[in-house]
Amino acid sequence: MPDVAAYALRLGDDALVLSHRLAEWVARAPELEEDVALANIALDLLGQARTLLAYAGEVEGAERDEDALAYLRDDRAFGNLQIVELPRGDFGRTIARQLLFSVYQHLLYGELARSVDATLAGVAGKAVKEVAYHRDHATQWTLRLGDGTAESHERLQAGLAYVWPYVDEMFEADALVARLAADGVGVDVSGLRAAWDAGVGEVLREATLERPEMPPARCAGRRGLHTEHLGHLLAEMQSLHRAHPGATW
Repeated sequence: MPDVAAYALRLGDDALVLSHRLAEWVARAPELEEDVALANIALDLLGQARTLLAYAGEVEGAERDEDALAYLRDDRAFGNLQIVELPRGDFGRTIARQLLFSVYQHLLYGELARSVDATLAGVAGKAVKEVAYHRDHATQWTLRLGDGTAESHERLQAGLAYVWPYVDEMFEADALVARLAADGVGVDVSGLRAAWDAGVGEVLREATLERPEMPPARCAGRRGLHTEHLGHLLAEMQSLHRAHPGATW
């Protein structure tokens, strides 16, 4: 697969898998307004995924459209980060992941909007505005829960401890990223870590939360090695399409 297609597929997989996790909250959120907010964030991510997967299929030239790439690949063919495939858990865990990932994604898309690849730049330029809202939404809930009751503080702190081991993977730049960054197509994510640490750290301090001291998990999601959770997620997400191949609404 061409480098640009593989890169677009990775970013699209991140958005697609996290979109599915957030959609699991529909009709389960703690407030009706929050039900709508999480659904809207999931739809934003799904829109990003559709565009990126369609572009990956176009560049690949193997006659695989966005549906084929979303619904007809097994877990080993997905290149998403492991943090997005973790179970949603309780609301505290969901907000913890949203804070860590949306700050990362906002930095990434901000840089990718200057890509020499016009399609990637266009996708990132639109998405960075959406992700700014996702980041602000997660920030407000982090402040509300972290500086709220003893229980809300404890549950959000536990959520941070659960997802924190998967942070380092977001900033690992492999050979594909290095090649595309050198050509001005992709982003060297290792260069985003300092800004991410500063942004997340500021929110945690204001929310009276502690930065977890957790050893990093051994992640290789970009190479198709995933947790046991992704297979279960894909079984649910792909079941309708696989049961009725070629069906349309």
